[in-house]
Amino acid sequence: MPDRVALAGIIYVLRKGVAWRDVPVQVVGCSGITSWRRLRDWTEPESGRPCTMPLTGLHAADALDMDDCAVDGSYVRALKRGIT
Repeated sequence: MPDRVALAGIIYVLRKGVAWRDVPVQVVGCSGITSWRRLRDWTEPESGRPCTMPLTGLHAADALDMDDCAVDGSYVRALKRGIT
């Protein structure tokens, strides 16, 4: 499955708020499970982490503004509710 099609499935889940199993193959081009597996593979520590490549390029060009950002708890654990 091409990366672009798998990414379309990931974006579909994020925008529509549906479960991975409910992604329509006819609309996206692949199953939600395929998209989920690709996301899992991309976020593994030993992968090339393609999700961070655009950020690395922006940082190198000094075009990354981190004044406003959000941290997702699925990537970074906030122990004891983080800093209050």
